[in-house]
Formats: sequence, C-alpha cells, structure tokens
Amino acid sequence: MASSKSSLAILLCVTIIAVLSSFVLEAEARAFFVFGDSLVDNGNNNFLATSARADAPPYGIDYPTHRATGRFSNGFNIPDLISQAIGEEATLPYLSPYLTGERLLVGANFASAGVGVLNDTGVQFANIIRITQQMQYFEQYQQRVSDIIGTEETQRLVNQALCLITLGGNDFVNNYYLVPFSARSRQFALPDYVVYVISEYRKVLARLYELGLTRVLVTGTGPLGCVPAELAQRSRDGNCAPELQKAASLFNPQLQDMINSLNSEIGSTVFIGANIRQTNIDFINNPGRYGFVTSKVACCGQGPYNGIGLCTALSNVCPNRDIYAFWDAFHPSERANRIIVQQILSGSTEYMSPMNLSTIMALDAAANV
Repeated sequence: MASSKSSLAILLCVTIIAVLSSFVLEAEARAFFVFGDSLVDNGNNNFLATSARADAPPYGIDYPTHRATGRFSNGFNIPDLISQAIGEEATLPYLSPYLTGERLLVGANFASAGVGVLNDTGVQFANIIRITQQMQYFEQYQQRVSDIIGTEETQRLVNQALCLITLGGNDFVNNYYLVPFSARSRQFALPDYVVYVISEYRKVLARLYELGLTRVLVTGTGPLGCVPAELAQRSRDGNCAPELQKAASLFNPQLQDMINSLNSEIGSTVFIGANIRQTNIDFINNPGRYGFVTSKVACCGQGPYNGIGLCTALSNVCPNRDIYAFWDAFHPSERANRIIVQQILSGSTEYMSPMNLSTIMALDAAANV
C-alpha cells in the first residue's frame, strides 16, 4: 500500500513537472522581431539596389554555409545569437522570398544597413529601408500573419514577442560627421543634435509599442570613435576619435533616460536599455582579457587599421577571426558579437537596464504558467 502511494506521488510529481515545463516552453517559444541598421541586418539589403551590402565574399566566411548572407559579419550577428539563446531559429529578412507560411510565425528581421533614426541618414546608400518603412513593413507583416492564424492570435503573437532595435550610430557616422560642414552639423551644435535625434527616436519606440510590441531591447551606439574606420580617418596616434566618442557619451545616457521616461509613461517595463557602448569599451580597452590580439585593426580591409574602404575579395583577411574584435571597418567579429550577447543575456545593470534578457525570459515564463 505504501509502495502504491509512493508510486502515485512520483507519478503526480512527474505530471506536474511535465505540465509546468510545457507552459514554460510555450512561453519561451516566442516570435522575435528585429529593426535597425547593419549591426542587425540579416540580408534585407541583398534585395535592394544599394552599395550597403554584405552579400559577397569574404563576408560569411565563418557562417555554417561559408557563404555571404548579407550579414555584416564573418559569421553570426547579434540577432542570430539571441535567437540561439532563446531556442528559436534565426529570423529571416522580411524581403526574403522564403519568409512565407509558418516561417512567418518565427518573426522577421526588418533591419537595413545604412539607416538611422533620421530619414536623411544614409542618403549616400540610396535604396535602404528607413526606419519608418521598416515599421510599415511590420504592419504589413501583421496582416500577412492574420491571414494565416487570425487577428486575435496575431495580436497575441506580437504582444508576447521579443524585439531588438539598434539605431543611432549612423546618425553620427553617416550623417553629422559624414563630411566636414555637413548639413546637420551646420544646423545643430552636437549637444542639440543629440537631443533632436533622441526626440525622434522616442517617436519610433512609441510607435513600436502602438504596434503591439511589449518587450523591446534597445541598444546603445557603441564607441563610435574607436572603430577601425574612424581610427584610419581621424586618429594620428591610435586613440579613439574624441569628437565621435563625445557623441556616443552624450547619446547613450540620454537614450537610457528616454527609455526610463517611456516606461514610466506606459506604466510597464516595455523597453530595456542594452548599453553596448559599455560592452565594447571593455574589450577595446583590454582586448587581451577577452582573448583578442587587437581591438584597433579590422580583420578584413585595407589601409591603416584595415579601416579604409569596403571589405572585399581583394582585401586583407586575417587567418583567425576569433582574435580580432572587429571583422571589418565598422562591425564586430562573430566572437565579439558573442561577448555582447552574453552581456545582453546575463549582464548586470552596468550593461542592462533595468534587467537582462535572462531575467526577462524568466519573468515572462512565470507570468504565463
């Protein structure tokens, strides 16, 4: 009799665990949406007539297929690694002809290399998907999904989704500081320009919330003056370019303040600040601690710091990408991206505010049990 009761208790425990596990898995099986620039573009620009493309070798040299995919990386980029961390397949570019049927339910990547918060950023790249168009595509996406699973389920899918947005760097590199005496630099002093960009960014984030997104990771700009391209053009001694560093130091704190204000206005933690600038500075200031031999010279490129021009089949390419913090003149290597994503997943409030992605996932899973 005691044995029967014991077996029954074990069976009951196993059943409860199984049921709870299924709820947690259901909570974790969430769609993932990506908006922004080349740091997170998975290949949308492959389908556009633009010079801002990464669809030719040696891009993708360390990707599983060893082929260029449109990612500005030697391998995986930040969205790929976040998808892996949450147990989902990588989102496809929204313009991909393969993004149909059930693959739509995984989410979509709307990002486009060259874009910024402002619509006049990246004009030299011609045909890119500006952030306003990315959000219009997101509305179109919701209609396409509604045709498959209905309006109510589509709203649920979007409300429970995770979102990543990366914007801001191009508004300085490919706008304000693009050329001497640029239109924006003549219109605004740098502090006033930062305030203006932040005010426009707030409208973008508010619109994403209006469109149904309730968990949005918002990244900082990175240390703009420390990338190989800027070292090659602006640095005489190998130190980070001070004017671009000042822009980043003004932008990131104001971005976090704006996020806090929006969350307070909404009454919920919708937007999470991921201060990538801090993470990059860690391995730029002390590359050896992270296993890098250099954080100044790009793996792929030419000229000083391999920071001049594009990464092409004719460029210098390092034999071991894992020991370079930068893959090309502007973009981190896959290994650097892994460090960044690890901080997004489990970083302290020095990196993530008000909480990291692991905490978000755990809270959301518990809420859905």
